[in-house]
Amino acid sequence: MKEEMQAKGKEVSAETNVPEASNAPVETKTSVETKASVEEGLTLEKFEEASEVVKRVTLETKLVFSEYLSAQTGNKVYLKPENMQLTGAYKLRGAYYKICTLSEEERAKGLITASAGNHAQGVAYAAKAYGTKAVIVMPTTTPLMKVNRTKGYGAEVVLYGDVYDEACAKAYELADENGYTFIHPFDDLTVATGQGTIAMEIVKELPLVDYILVPIGGGGLATGVATLAKLLNPKIKVIGVEPAGANCMQKSLAEGHVVTLPKVATIADGTAVKTPGGKLFPYIQRNLDGIITVEDHELVVAFLDMVENHKIVVENSGLLTVAALKHLDVKGKKVVSILSGGNMDVTTMSSVVQQGLIMRDRIFSVSILLPDKPGELYSVSGIIAKANGNVVELEHNQFVTTNRNTAVELRITMEAFGTEHKEQIMKSLEEAGYRPKLVNASF
Repeated sequence: MKEEMQAKGKEVSAETNVPEASNAPVETKTSVETKASVEEGLTLEKFEEASEVVKRVTLETKLVFSEYLSAQTGNKVYLKPENMQLTGAYKLRGAYYKICTLSEEERAKGLITASAGNHAQGVAYAAKAYGTKAVIVMPTTTPLMKVNRTKGYGAEVVLYGDVYDEACAKAYELADENGYTFIHPFDDLTVATGQGTIAMEIVKELPLVDYILVPIGGGGLATGVATLAKLLNPKIKVIGVEPAGANCMQKSLAEGHVVTLPKVATIADGTAVKTPGGKLFPYIQRNLDGIITVEDHELVVAFLDMVENHKIVVENSGLLTVAALKHLDVKGKKVVSILSGGNMDVTTMSSVVQQGLIMRDRIFSVSILLPDKPGELYSVSGIIAKANGNVVELEHNQFVTTNRNTAVELRITMEAFGTEHKEQIMKSLEEAGYRPKLVNASF
């Protein structure tokens, strides 16, 4: 394992001789053969097979070059938009490939899994394709959109627990009671193989890629991508990105064994995992080149950047690799950020946009104490208008104090172009004799 897993990228060349993935149709093997291949580990042959299988249900998500992020970071940044998949996330790859390798008997028992939403939709979609029953246990905190979409694919949804780990325990319980076949969302080498097909597509489209940034929750996506990337070209650096409030893989790598966090706290619900996959951990130790952790407030700003500059909606977990770009200490490299999903409900989206605008000083609030006499409100609004500020909310309180010289509090929430413009508005108010005080913006 690397001694330093808090990623600060090293200068690396990426002169590659990349083996081409097979384009020949591959016949899915039986359950017995599949189990044998799993025991052998993640092989190039299995990745090639999975790449052909997942084409049946996935869309071609071509890399998108980002001029904006490239200018911001000094690298050539490409986005892998897995948020554009049929189920809104990459999880369809692993779920479909896993179910494809099951025997008819295993599928006939019915399938069950636990998921915060994206794997749930992947399993539900794949189960429907095979005419198989699917039961999905989801945390009670799962966004409503993900719950409804999972039901829309015909799955039975059970809401249980506050986090994924609690939902997973319930799913195992129901599997034992009813004889269902359990499909683990990440700690399964066959599932990880399906997820790793993303790396095959990246390298075929951008053979000289230097860095691939991949989100980490339980580790299935990172295991598949990192393992296949190293098989194709050992010079490729694969960096995992976790929420700072759910950094179970970072802690595990530091300790040298799988660690369970006492709790998780992050807006990136798709990666809010307490315990990483034990079966996957040796592959992560061997193939991952570093871990970057990202604070929630960085995801808020990243969402705003993606919507405004790329017209792309990405959920918080999918934004981890975008927010991590500024932490990658390299220049002039070809970097791919995997956007793992885009399943964000409108309520969450609205809240994130508002918070992003506030953090960028594009929306702010001030409190001003005014004399209790006619014309003061008109005067203040005129100053703001002259400075090109746009008022979006106004609160007028006449019961702040008994002093009639400062008897009225005026709270104004307004739009600005950014920090510099905000400071200009504040200065204009001060020069007019007012004493504006910044307060937390609210709606």
